[in-house]
Amino acid sequence: GLIRARVGRDFPTDPWEQLWGAVMAVFESWNNDRAKVYRELNDIPESWGTAVNVQAMVFGNLGQNSGTGVAFTRDAGTGEDLFNGEFLINAQGEDVVAGIRTPQQVTLEGSRRWAQLALISEQERAEKFPSLEELMPDIYRQLLAAETRLENHYKDMQDVEFTIQEGRLWMLQTRNGKRTGAAMVRIAMEMLRQGMIDEKEALRRVNAERLNELLHPVFDPAAIKGARTIAHGLPASPGAATGQIVFFADEAEEWVRKGKDVILVRQETSPEDLRGMSVAKGILTARGGMTSHAAVVARGMGKCCVSGAGAVHVDYRARTMSVGDQTWNEGDWISLDGSTGDVFLGQVPTKEAELTGDFGALMELADRYKRLGIRANADTPEDAKVARNFGAKGIGLCRTEHMFFEGDRIKAVREMILSEDETGRRKALAKLLPMQRADFEGLFREMSGLPVTIRLLDPPLHEFVPHDEANQKIMAHEMNVPLGVIKMRVDDLHEFNPMMGHRGCRLGISYPEITEMQARAILEAALNMKAKGYDVKAEIMIPLVGTVREFNAQARVIRQTAAAVFAERGEEIEFLLGTMIETPRAALIADSIGQQAQFFSFGTNDLTQMTMGFSRDDAGKFLPSYLKDGMYERDPFQSIDQKGVGLLVKMAVEKGRSVRQNIKLGVCGEHGGDPTSIDFFHRAGLDYVSCSPFRVPIARLSAAQTAIENA
Repeated sequence: GLIRARVGRDFPTDPWEQLWGAVMAVFESWNNDRAKVYRELNDIPESWGTAVNVQAMVFGNLGQNSGTGVAFTRDAGTGEDLFNGEFLINAQGEDVVAGIRTPQQVTLEGSRRWAQLALISEQERAEKFPSLEELMPDIYRQLLAAETRLENHYKDMQDVEFTIQEGRLWMLQTRNGKRTGAAMVRIAMEMLRQGMIDEKEALRRVNAERLNELLHPVFDPAAIKGARTIAHGLPASPGAATGQIVFFADEAEEWVRKGKDVILVRQETSPEDLRGMSVAKGILTARGGMTSHAAVVARGMGKCCVSGAGAVHVDYRARTMSVGDQTWNEGDWISLDGSTGDVFLGQVPTKEAELTGDFGALMELADRYKRLGIRANADTPEDAKVARNFGAKGIGLCRTEHMFFEGDRIKAVREMILSEDETGRRKALAKLLPMQRADFEGLFREMSGLPVTIRLLDPPLHEFVPHDEANQKIMAHEMNVPLGVIKMRVDDLHEFNPMMGHRGCRLGISYPEITEMQARAILEAALNMKAKGYDVKAEIMIPLVGTVREFNAQARVIRQTAAAVFAERGEEIEFLLGTMIETPRAALIADSIGQQAQFFSFGTNDLTQMTMGFSRDDAGKFLPSYLKDGMYERDPFQSIDQKGVGLLVKMAVEKGRSVRQNIKLGVCGEHGGDPTSIDFFHRAGLDYVSCSPFRVPIARLSAAQTAIENA
């Protein structure tokens, strides 16, 4: 009756018709919304299509000596070498995954651990929730033998599904199991130590992007002691997450669009919730075990998840979550610890991650195989410290303008911009000099013994002045000039396309005193830190050149300043003078630039912008639909466009090396931390890539993987 009401015809009685209906349903599922979201998240091409597997059924719902279950040959959350899984008596496969009934544990060890977490006594556990090992010891032994054999054959952690039909075990399927980033690292390193795989295979096993999960902050143990625990569930996917409670997946997307951090709280999740799950900071479910939809999907996404928190009651209509007689509303803050299963009230502070144990060992292994050096883009001593702790071998890009926005400095910068003449500008720059020098001293201290590449002022001057009247008034008052003067100067600075305007080396050529001040700050800082016993390796980088004359004009100012500083101090320090290759013309004439410059660093963000004619700030309006329609396979700002922009990089590498064999070649655009781009840079023959501090481990592993694949 239900079928007739929904579809308008009777359920077919012909088995062939039933079979073809089922086969077509699987084929058609390739284009449903959930499949599309999953493809987007996992970078799966639409052209692959899907396959249909037709097999005979066995039944787990034929009574008390039948059942069904899902098991992992190792722990998918932590990577521990422990067979574990869940089963239900008198049930079919989907019942375990749906998270509607509470499943029991396959192993006795797992069952005892589960009871501890669920706060159930050993006696109650043995009576009400016995493990498969206790309930059907013979079946359990067969299952154990099968999982061992499968893991030894595939040499990877397996996710197996099985059914027991009237006392007989059937293995339904096996596949490489989804796992968290932490488990991925531990399993690879343990299998290496156990002799199951070799070093190269261990490096291949870890998806570099997934290391992200291990680099993000964890709850500060000191803060947890004082935090109030309001509920407890299964530690389904590790991590620390803090956010506001939201009950519906589509609303979670709206909240995140408004810039809010959300925790998605559900009775249980289903595939319809995928989009909301992917944007949430963490996921909390009241029902379901470690193999429920929420748990498996969260682990695959590297998202913090606590599942099966039985004490939590979710009321969708009232938009509340309650535990006992306490109630919390949508928008209230909670924190989840996906490694322990704890749910805390409010926002719990976090602390930085560390490279220790298996993660540290994996990184050391990666360093033995990689050829590319890995540096970091860092503007402050704090960033430099994080980068060095993550294994960066230097700074590939320090953006000096980032230092101009702090505190009182912006006043001096504005004073310089608004000055009528060189004398006024020099007066303002004299105030900035000691501030810049102190910044560079901090960087040289943190990076002692490693190269530090400092880029001269790059952005257009309009970025430093206020554009609204309220702030213009404050500025006029501070600088003791009429508001009209400020307005006029701000109007003068207006540019229609500032990214291609008065910026980069063009500023230094118009106002050589800026370059002079920066060069002096760098070299004085270098000499000061050298005097304190630090090993300083300074590299000065001229941005945005398009002609050799531009490079030479700026190089002349820097060398004259260096001569003056060295004469004043009575001592010298070596430094390299190089440039950023970020205009297509610079790539085309790289041989003549290479005769003057000691190093090139490719600014691939700007190079992409100018080569493709996309404005980085505006491309967001059309790029997403462009990618969807297949105009480009990947976002060229995230992964380098190898056929176009990449060709310019290759050409510049060849031209640069043809005139200066020992020229140092690196990349400091966003692409420096993208695994696909790193593979390209390795093949193009660069010396190093530079990326944000938190991507350094990802780049180290990617560089090793590409070295192995291209050996």
